Amino acid sequence: MSRTRFRVTVDLAAITVHDDTLKILLVERGEEPFGWALPGGHLERGEDLDEAAARELIEETGLDLDRAHLEQLRAYGHPDRDPREHVVTICYLAFVPDAATPVAGDDARAAAWLPVAPILNGRQELAFDHNQIVADAVNRARAKLESTTLATRFCSPEFTVTELRQVYEIIWGQPLDQRNFSRKITGTEAALVPTGQQTTRNGGRPAALYRPGPATTLHPAILRSEATELGVPRR
Repeated sequence: MSRTRFRVTVDLAAITVHDDTLKILLVERGEEPFGWALPGGHLERGEDLDEAAARELIEETGLDLDRAHLEQLRAYGHPDRDPREHVVTICYLAFVPDAATPVAGDDARAAAWLPVAPILNGRQELAFDHNQIVADAVNRARAKLESTTLATRFCSPEFTVTELRQVYEIIWGQPLDQRNFSRKITGTEAALVPTGQQTTRNGGRPAALYRPGPATTLHPAILRSEATELGVPRR
């Protein structure tokens, strides 16, 4: 019986919120198949998957995971996903704050944060099956925001409730009721910790500053379906 040989790689779907836009980290490949793709590379002998994901992010972009959230998204293994050979990849989803300028690695022409919208609506084609991976990553991120406090990973160390709500609106692509959001997020025990300080950096009246609390889940959840209460269709 012949054995199927394949390679194992690790890919990274690293997303951030920058300039009021949901963006994903992409590299422009320097070898065939050319084009923009998610950063990633082969798993090295004796290397743990989590270690490989962090290594690839640093090697291909110059970014690290000091304040980021990293979790496995899923594995992709269709025999034809890579035109060169059978490659199975384990993709990681990363929530990255601050959108630091990435630095392309030796085997990439460029690295950049690019909007996810053209990828999701099919206007921008990525290499391999990375359009599907990006869609899966965004869906996971949107679902995570409903029941966890991970949205704070996209904020500065100290932020206002309005700034946090805007993260939800940008990632979900729809507005939320200001009062309902504020009531739920501040009413969840240990989700946010008041700093005792205020800011006027967004104009208007002074707004209280918060930092992330120890809670990791939201009870009750903040649901995307709540946006329909405003008469705004879900997107």
